[in-house]
Amino acid sequence: MDIIGIGYLGFETTKLDEWRDYGPKVMGFQIGNAPESDPDSLYFKLDDRRHRIALHPGKIDRIAYIGWEARGKLEFHAAVERFRNHNIEITVGDAELCATRGVKELIRFRDPVGYQHELFYAQKWSPRSFVPGRPHGGFVCGARGVGHVVLITPEYTPELDHFLTGIMGMHWYGSGAGKGKTGFFRSKLNNQTSHDIAYGFGPGRAGVQHIGLFVSNVRDVGETYDLVKKHGHDMMMTLGQHTQDPHMSFYHFTPSGFAIECITELEPWHEDGFELNPEQLSTWGHEIVGPILGPSVKTPEEIFDPEVLALKR
Repeated sequence: MDIIGIGYLGFETTKLDEWRDYGPKVMGFQIGNAPESDPDSLYFKLDDRRHRIALHPGKIDRIAYIGWEARGKLEFHAAVERFRNHNIEITVGDAELCATRGVKELIRFRDPVGYQHELFYAQKWSPRSFVPGRPHGGFVCGARGVGHVVLITPEYTPELDHFLTGIMGMHWYGSGAGKGKTGFFRSKLNNQTSHDIAYGFGPGRAGVQHIGLFVSNVRDVGETYDLVKKHGHDMMMTLGQHTQDPHMSFYHFTPSGFAIECITELEPWHEDGFELNPEQLSTWGHEIVGPILGPSVKTPEEIFDPEVLALKR
């Protein structure tokens, strides 16, 4: 599938008011205009797209959907046919849902774990429309998508790997340096970063562990780091550089209990040409000062709706 990367992310939250303050003041997000069909939700712009992150009112804090961007109409319809040929259940988004997401067309589907995904093309955008919520150098989305997401799965089966690589056509990047079972995957058209999505094995657990967002420079990372501390948000990992990426980042917890990794490139990422097997997580820094699995990771019964769990039994 000719997928660029993650185009947008949607979350359910019980803390809309906290996000309304945190998003612009700490992260530098711009509050976008909510569509007429979804006036009670909070939409954040990170660049000139209509939105990149949406927060919807919910009974718990959890990820609602991951929106993957196909290159265009032809690639989108080829992907739809591929899903159908592999007997993957899909739902075609109606006109109202497409208008809410600001896209031409979309489909919805679930991965073998139960997480909701969407595939779309042609999201609305307005040139030079992004105005950060505070002085900020900007977020790097574009050719790499909005960033990456790490999900926890209560079971890690060969079916999951096959779904991502054999059906969605993603590159397998590796298992990382963690002690547990983790899989990192990169979409077909992404040659900018090591991974778009990762699944970490957590027995009896599910939920989003963190998302990674790229900013323009080291100053943006440093200023965000200071604001996180100033506003009293808990840290997961201090400033550091991962072994597998020439990037600098830190992790802190959002109002919804999952972490954001704020990242900048120290040098451009490049494909190594072989599967990495790093001996340690980071070359420097990244001291773990908080829980690796935050409050956003719960039991599957809390994260997934009953009908999703019923399908897996």
